[in-house]
Amino acid sequence: MSDVKEACLENLEMGQSFTTVNVVSDADIVKFSEVTGDVNPIHLDDAYARASVFGERIAHGMISAGYISAIFGTEFPGPGSIYLSQTLKFKAPVKIGNTVETTVTITDLNRARKRVTLNCECRVGDRVVLTGEARLMVPGG
Repeated sequence: MSDVKEACLENLEMGQSFTTVNVVSDADIVKFSEVTGDVNPIHLDDAYARASVFGERIAHGMISAGYISAIFGTEFPGPGSIYLSQTLKFKAPVKIGNTVETTVTITDLNRARKRVTLNCECRVGDRVVLTGEARLMVPGG
């Protein structure tokens, strides 16, 4: 029997939020490229990236989006939460060594349908690098 504590809709409230902090490493970018097959040189090739508008390599935007997914499935609401939809707007690049602060906040609860809507935001310092909205199905009553 698993000892995983499943998410429960009954424990959620409007305005409740959760934040994580992650540092993007070169290894993260390389692993993401290997797993997804996204080998765009803007992420992997120093010479190519230096000549780009960014002047250096940048992380895949979906790495920041993955931080959102990790919150949902492991911390808040937690295990058993199921993604229904996610919108994303990439507002600024994330670079190697950047610290990404990811915050999700409940904006709507539909207890009858077991649905939760959350605002999603990633920041590097004071700069917003990603915004979006997620809808989840969460176990419980």
